[in-house]
Amino acid sequence: MGTIEGTMDLAEERQGDILILTIKGRLDAISSPTAEKHVFELINEGSNKLVLNLGGVEYLSSAGMRMLLSTTKKLKGQAGKLVLCSVTPNVMDVLKISGFDHVLDIVKTQQEALKKF
Repeated sequence: MGTIEGTMDLAEERQGDILILTIKGRLDAISSPTAEKHVFELINEGSNKLVLNLGGVEYLSSAGMRMLLSTTKKLKGQAGKLVLCSVTPNVMDVLKISGFDHVLDIVKTQQEALKKF
């Protein structure tokens, strides 16, 4: 697991052609730009089926939400897909309040996420 800017850890795992990124910590103004850059590099290298496991994310800022949207948009432009799973209650509240729960593909478990592809 790699640490990004001291506030977030990011672990990568592959299941066939699906890339699973497990995030722990904070997805905020400090970590989001670096995380987005890393995710975009993975997409540019050909990973267009992406699962973000947010089970370890304790805080999501507007910068983190922007990163989720830009990732979704980039993947759609490459006939790909982003699925979020294991979203913590605090983060889910933020996504619901902002209406992002209607824009992003969100499921309860990683197994459900894998079945979306």
